[in-house]
Amino acid sequence: MKNIKDYDLEQLKQELTNIGEKPFRAEQIFKWLYVEKVKEFDEMTNLSIELREKLKQEYTMCNFKILKKQEASDGTKKYLFDVLDGNAIESVLMEYHHGKTICVSSQIGCKMGCKFCASTGIKFIRSLTCGEIVEQVLAVEQDIGDKISNIVFMGIGEPFDNYENVMKAIKILNNQKGLNIGARHISISTSGLVPMIYKFADEELQCTLSISLHATNDEKRSQMMPINNRYNIEELMKACKY
Repeated sequence: MKNIKDYDLEQLKQELTNIGEKPFRAEQIFKWLYVEKVKEFDEMTNLSIELREKLKQEYTMCNFKILKKQEASDGTKKYLFDVLDGNAIESVLMEYHHGKTICVSSQIGCKMGCKFCASTGIKFIRSLTCGEIVEQVLAVEQDIGDKISNIVFMGIGEPFDNYENVMKAIKILNNQKGLNIGARHISISTSGLVPMIYKFADEELQCTLSISLHATNDEKRSQMMPINNRYNIEELMKACKY
């Protein structure tokens, strides 16, 4: 079944049209998913019973299960989520004076092989869909009963190795009719996939870009980060300036 959270608002309007419904229903569904944060289609009470049955037949809501939650003395919470296919991912909630920040994963495992990163020991399985990325935010908000104000793509996986899904997730997270998280409150971290940095710059989003540098010369950086053998520091700095 299709995950209804894998569609941004415009795509959801098209999906509703495809099943013989009016496009404005998509905005109602969007509000139920991202403002009311319901977990069942039957909770969408301003939709007809017929439409709710259609939705149940065509789509899943991809509600993650919390397999484990750890809390540190400073209030930081680490979540292990069941992504409903036999795999698991981690998300971390951090509380600051300026609000609540969630560190989300973009992949199950990672291909980058950075020596300093805990993700290196996790075998790469697949990239997350945009709906699975967004669901991490929803699941934590549902657990704490409060709103997330900042998002950092610094969890498991290389966000720019899952570029299209990450961009689509940002579009959903940023939508004013949904979670309405400002672009300037969203930060993406990359190990240095240079072509994707150029592509991201051309998106003209107001998100923050963070670079995992970890060394000031190519010899040391290549020892720690294999990606540097493909895109060295000089190339990386050119992309950053762009």
